[in-house]
Amino acid sequence: MLFGLARMAFGEHSGWSDERTLRVLEHDTVFVAEVADAPAGYIAVEDTEDDVRIDQLLVTPDHEGEGVGHQLLEWAEGYAISKGARSLRVAVETDNARALDFYRRSGFAAIEDDLLELILPQQ
Repeated sequence: MLFGLARMAFGEHSGWSDERTLRVLEHDTVFVAEVADAPAGYIAVEDTEDDVRIDQLLVTPDHEGEGVGHQLLEWAEGYAISKGARSLRVAVETDNARALDFYRRSGFAAIEDDLLELILPQQ
């Protein structure tokens, strides 16, 4: 079901890969947001040595603008803090102004051209 949502949202993009998306959904930690018992979006995160990386964040088109993305990001942040991660990181294409704005409004700062980071409180 999540693969179908991802394909619907991203399948036409030049960087889309069935294999990568399936690998992310099978191996990452995935949090799913539901509205009225139906998936409204998900966030897939992967633990690294010091950080947690967001591999995919998706909000279904009919739930955009309802705060679902921010709720998913909060779940990922809480997960990262519980794991003792130093930061939460996400790679965003430099021409994706909408995603860059979303993450910057959420406290992320650029540390490389396409890499944003949110420094987390330490336990």
